[in-house]
Amino acid sequence: MLDDLLDQLDERLAETDEALKTQHDRTPPGRQPVHTVYVPADQFTAGLPARWGAEALALLDAHGSDPDAFGLPAEAVRAALPRVRIKLAAEPIEDLRIDFEDGYGYRSDADEDADAQKAGQAVATLIGREGAPFTLGLRVKSMEARDRRRGVRTLDLVVGALCQNLPDGPEVPPVLANNFVVTLPKVSSVPQVQAFVDVVSTVESAHHLTDGTIGIELQIELPSAIQGPDGVATVARLVAAAKDRCAGVHYGTYDYSAALGVAAAFQTLEHPVADHAKAVMLLAAVQAGVPAVDGSTNVMPTGTTDEVRNAWQNHARLVRRSLERAYYQGWDMHPGHLVTRYLATYVFFRDALPPAVTRLTTYLGRTSSQSGVVDEPATARALSAVILRGLDCGAFPEDEVPLDVPALRQLSRPRS
Repeated sequence: MLDDLLDQLDERLAETDEALKTQHDRTPPGRQPVHTVYVPADQFTAGLPARWGAEALALLDAHGSDPDAFGLPAEAVRAALPRVRIKLAAEPIEDLRIDFEDGYGYRSDADEDADAQKAGQAVATLIGREGAPFTLGLRVKSMEARDRRRGVRTLDLVVGALCQNLPDGPEVPPVLANNFVVTLPKVSSVPQVQAFVDVVSTVESAHHLTDGTIGIELQIELPSAIQGPDGVATVARLVAAAKDRCAGVHYGTYDYSAALGVAAAFQTLEHPVADHAKAVMLLAAVQAGVPAVDGSTNVMPTGTTDEVRNAWQNHARLVRRSLERAYYQGWDMHPGHLVTRYLATYVFFRDALPPAVTRLTTYLGRTSSQSGVVDEPATARALSAVILRGLDCGAFPEDEVPLDVPALRQLSRPRS
């Protein structure tokens, strides 16, 4: 009798079991960039990452001598700054988007054609170069009626120029196959996403790329991407429509805030409408195994020392706030943002390391807790993940982690 019941349960719950397995299998165990840098297409060159790193270091030298300059604990800043300097010299940009949308604007077709071809050539030069971004790609114009022909043409031209100029011939290098992404802005409907999936597949085929080489990011900038007029949450449907190509969902701070009528002075990452939208995004993204990415600040670290430090303190606070809310990636728009992106991120993960090690040691050893905290498997996965994120971005080296790192990577995965 019991065996029959168990067989019936397996049959009844087979669909749920398969859905859970798919969700767990899609959760990426690998590295996620801590930021995405957007650069107008006409300003992009293969030397841009190194130039941004040099400019960030120059700003740090000019305005960052005081550890209190960043609005973070001074001792933590002193401990993290040497590694930040190493990062800015070695890998200043982790994720790069060549922007053909709002940061670029509307140009003549001839100008955008030329910039698209130059961008593709520059990406081909940048791939594999020491200090190149871990991931890179472009943001095209939207799939709305006035923009989609231009956006599709630009994507085709960039990919075509890239493929024609690869240093090792037509064979796709691994960095491109795994980490080349196109961002689709102002998404408002499932049919738009489905159409764009077909566009990307067609472009891949036209340039003899393996199907699935190019990932798609969805930029959430319109209310209809979060909730439809019938009250149904829509972002999960958009993510599902992108299928396995979906590489993440990005929050567009200013378009989304403006669409809800938020006055310009209050359009920030911490406005309640932003928190609501990103919470819905996170729910959809985590179930699809893709990152939910925070937006940007329009306060740039330029001007006098006081002005630069005020901007740094604002940015560091916003980065810390995002990290605490499980948005481990955000936008950066200026070389000076790299300073506080890495500094706030490194301080966050370095602060998290000692208690995570203590709690995991107790958990893995099944010994009694000295902290009064008894952790469950889900918490152990989170503790492992925070250590691995710190390692991946360079907040601390592996020899500062007194645990088996491969075992941590296994532990950080959802149970199958």
